Amino acid sequence: RDWSSDVCSSDLDLHKDGRKIRLTGRVKGTLELECSRCLDGFQVPVDAPFDVMFLPAADHAGDDEREVGEDDLGVSYYKDDAVDLSEIVREQFYLALPMKPLCREDCKGLCPVCGKNRNREACTCQSEWVDPRLEPLKNLRTEN
Repeated sequence: RDWSSDVCSSDLDLHKDGRKIRLTGRVKGTLELECSRCLDGFQVPVDAPFDVMFLPAADHAGDDEREVGEDDLGVSYYKDDAVDLSEIVREQFYLALPMKPLCREDCKGLCPVCGKNRNREACTCQSEWVDPRLEPLKNLRTEN
């Protein structure tokens, strides 16, 4: 996964209320990914809005064993009176990634026998897999 500063941008609004900081914005750019089926590179456009509330890490100290609730999903913590914006932008790009990146919806992937990319060339390999644990059952015959 690769992105560079010339192909990504972000619009950020920062609002401070006492020790709470609210960061809203949008990340835009193009990510270079590898298809999970055929391993070809392809580009994914990203335009993702976000809204994150920052609280001081000192207020959260000692809460390592508590359950994460619905209200905690948009909350992050800062320490030393600093918020790392580059980490937030990077996190938003990661969240925008598809779970299974595909170069196209009907990607045929790689042949498991010869390794050819089935999107570019056909192969005549037999790819029928038989579970070797069930092979002895092939010889089992029932008599009626």
